[in-house]
Order: sequence, then structure tokens, then C-alpha cells
Amino acid sequence: MGSEPAPVVAAACDGACRGNPGPGGWGALIRFADGRVQELGGYEPATTNNRMELTAALALLQELRQLPRQSGLVIRTDSKYLIDGLQSWLSGWKRRGWRTASGSVVLNRDLWEQLDRARLADVGFQHVRGHSGDPDNERCDAIAVAWSRGQAVPAAAAPVAADLAPASLQQLLSRLELADRLARGGFGLSLVELAQLLEQPAAQIARRQQRWRWRDWWVEPLDEGRWRLVAEPAAAHDGDG
Repeated sequence: MGSEPAPVVAAACDGACRGNPGPGGWGALIRFADGRVQELGGYEPATTNNRMELTAALALLQELRQLPRQSGLVIRTDSKYLIDGLQSWLSGWKRRGWRTASGSVVLNRDLWEQLDRARLADVGFQHVRGHSGDPDNERCDAIAVAWSRGQAVPAAAAPVAADLAPASLQQLLSRLELADRLARGGFGLSLVELAQLLEQPAAQIARRQQRWRWRDWWVEPLDEGRWRLVAEPAAAHDGDG
């Protein structure tokens, strides 16, 4: 029997438009636990920046639906329009017959309806500030801009040394990158999810009552048997994970 395919550990998307409205492009990126990266992109001759942001997210969700995903996966995007629409506005729009709170027609309804159907219960969205140095956001922007200009997508940066390391070290790097994203997002983890991330027995973790140190993060107990990683440095360590 073949080995199980590597799960997705990170995803990002972005849109671009020249003129707004004008020629537009979108880009998306998927990272797998084995170090592979899959990139997506597309072009529209007459569109808007917001439509390209939504189109990128839609294409990414449709692709992720077919792939194994690591627990806690989030899609990183610099579009507050996308995140606010999905998390805050969508239910009200549908309740009012696709009208905004002020009574006007909701723009880009076709894409919002498709996004609503494509949403994945186990995949969230996380906002990143555009052009702030986030590598995946910058790469998606480069893909989107190239498509909007009808140009070839520039080659990705050369792989870092870790990409040439043994598979075991690449898997460790993926776990650490995921831990960092979970800590920065403030996400709560179930006992099973935390045990999978730390590769420790769930029973051993469940016995801990106080926060404790695992590598570069504090692990803090929350209510209802959930846990959270915190990246804040501390003066002393309670223990090694």
C-alpha cells in the first residue's frame, strides 16, 4: 500500500487589478507537510480588485476540498472585505434577501453565493497586512499581479536549506511553522489536536494542570479541555515538552 498523501499545512490567496475596474488576476498558494508547494492563478479581462480577492479564495477552497488538511489550517489573506463578508456580513445579507443593512444590493453576489457553498467547516481565515513581508502573501500577490498584466509568473525564491534536509527534518519544520501560525492566531486546540501537533500521548498532556513549555512556545490550558500555544517569551521554563 502507498503512503498517505502529505496534508496541507498552510494556504494563502490574493487578488490584483489594474484600474479597478480593469484587467485583474488572482493567486493562491498551498503548502504541504512534505515541503511541496502548489500555486494557482487566473485572469479576468474586466473586473475589480474585490472580485479577484473573492475569486482567489473560491478557487483555493475548491482545491482544498479535495486534499487532506492538517488540523487548525487557516487561509491567510490581506482582504478584510473577504473576511468580514464571510464572518460578519453574509448571514445578514441572506436574511435580507441579498441587501445590505442600508438596503442596497449586495455587490458580487454571484461570488459570495459560491463562497458560501464552498466554505469548509475546518478551515478558517486569518488577516495579514498586505505588503508587510509575509512570505506567502507576498508570493500570492506576485502571482496575481503577473496574471493581471498578462505576464509569466516569476519564479519562486530558491528553496531554503531546510528544503534539502531529510524528510524527518522537513516534517519537523512543518510542525514548527504550524505551531507558530496557531500561536499567532490565538487558536484553541482540542486535546487530540494538541497531542498530534506535539507528537505526545494525549493522556500525558491531560495530566498537566498548569501552563508548560514546549520548544519556543508556552502551552496554556483553556476551558472545556482546550489548549492554546503562546509565543510570548518567559523568564523561566516550567519544563521541556
